[in-house]
Amino acid sequence: MAARVFNERGYDGTSMEDLARALGVTKSAIYHHVSGKTELLRQSLELAMDALFAVTREEGATTGPAIDRLEHVMRGSVRVLVEELPHVTLLLRVRGNTEVEKRALERRRRFDHLIADLVREGVVDGDIRDDVDPAVASRLLFGMVNSIVEWYKPDRGLGCEEIADTLTRIAFEGMRSSRTRNEAGDHPGP
Repeated sequence: MAARVFNERGYDGTSMEDLARALGVTKSAIYHHVSGKTELLRQSLELAMDALFAVTREEGATTGPAIDRLEHVMRGSVRVLVEELPHVTLLLRVRGNTEVEKRALERRRRFDHLIADLVREGVVDGDIRDDVDPAVASRLLFGMVNSIVEWYKPDRGLGCEEIADTLTRIAFEGMRSSRTRNEAGDHPGP
């Protein structure tokens, strides 16, 4: 709930009174559980990042060709975003204004490096075109994933799998080498 309020009002624009009102409790009830809104921010950002890093430890992200592992991480990241929408939205809006935000941004950078490393491996394996820059590809791939927070509405019937299918089809058909596309039975590339 705190993440939703932070997203609506902005972290700096949210008071403990705002949080108490949204939760339907007193401020003292909140302070009984946490030291303040900074701790609530930290918990929310850690929840989002922990969920994303958990995807990178799943079997599909640790075994098999790099391109398959990358696709698994992309699909898992869509799942995390949909399941933890308020927390991931908050994560994507932090700018490093506080120590808590700086730590979250550092974790995001580490995650970005993991993705770039998977792209790099895919290039070396010959499954991703050799003209794809891993750092740029990582940013673009997650630009697509992260944009979901701007338009996704859980009550509109579009499911996590449908989003992940569309996203990975668009992303991976453009990145695959012609050899990989041909092996997959797709249309031959240039």
